[in-house]
Amino acid sequence: MGVYLSTPKTEKLSEDGENDKLKFGLSSMQGWRATMEDAHSALLDLDNDTSFFGVFDGHGGKVVAKFCAKYLHREVLNSEAYAAGDLGAAVHRAFFRMDEMMRGQRGWRELQALGDKINQFTGIIEGLIWSPKGSDSNDRHDDWSFEEGPHSDFTGPNCGSTACVALIRNRQLVVANAGDSRCVLSRNGQAYNLSRDHKPELEAERERIQSAGGYIQMGRVNGTLNLSRAIGDMEFKQNKFLSPDKQILTANPDINIVELCDDDDFLVLACDGIWDCMSSQQVVDFIREHINTEESLSAVCERVLDRCLAPSTMGGEGCDNMTMILVQFKKPITPTQDSSGEEQPAGETERSETQ
Repeated sequence: MGVYLSTPKTEKLSEDGENDKLKFGLSSMQGWRATMEDAHSALLDLDNDTSFFGVFDGHGGKVVAKFCAKYLHREVLNSEAYAAGDLGAAVHRAFFRMDEMMRGQRGWRELQALGDKINQFTGIIEGLIWSPKGSDSNDRHDDWSFEEGPHSDFTGPNCGSTACVALIRNRQLVVANAGDSRCVLSRNGQAYNLSRDHKPELEAERERIQSAGGYIQMGRVNGTLNLSRAIGDMEFKQNKFLSPDKQILTANPDINIVELCDDDDFLVLACDGIWDCMSSQQVVDFIREHINTEESLSAVCERVLDRCLAPSTMGGEGCDNMTMILVQFKKPITPTQDSSGEEQPAGETERSETQ
């Protein structure tokens, strides 16, 4: 059946966790697809004050999504901007950093290790022949670009992944998104999209694509990709005269910064396998209907996945991989303190998009 199985794989990978500020549950399911290309990150304690959640929807392969799940939060945590308290700048830089890290010998080696068993075996055999100058135990930025080996000229993977992540620190919520995964906030039961689906038909996306020498055919970039921003897909990022944010396809994320308040109920991050089947408000309504009756938040996520799974592959919708993270805020939401240590009031939603 081509890219689809004869029967869907409905086994789910689910997880729950909580600290004194948040509870989360997540679930992912392969569904009708022949392979599972989604990945995710869920770290309640990125540091003592900050939580990190992310969904990554791969296309053309799983390795870029898995690479982002493994490394994106580390790059946020290790950045100078993060140390200075600028979460938005830290996560913005980390998106571009993924493309940089996946090039060269070290990038090739890491992607091989995250691939299938044949690729892993090939990487191990080749590793016996040459000795890398970099160190697996040291993640300093210089190690990635300066490690030498037979794949030093590797330009990066031609498969890719969306990335939609949320960082929560006290009352500050920072959402970064590239692609068509989505983050939605429930405030008093009303759904608020905190990310924008990056599709080629959007005016700003179309202008960038065409200015970079690309084209849109049947709603797809150069006739192949049905999204206009992603990490990876290096074949669309080869114009040496353009900056990374001006390429046909870009990893440049929109950054949305929100001041949380006690009216905020929960946050949903999910891949487009969910949003193709349900609107943001429908997902929020469904969660509100079940959140107090299910034994865990992951069980609520599982119900959403089952709700979206198509009975057959005839229609297309409901046949994708599905991943969803549900984050519930414990009340009252921890107040933000300014540099003087005084409490700051919760404000309305604030948007700060990086174009």
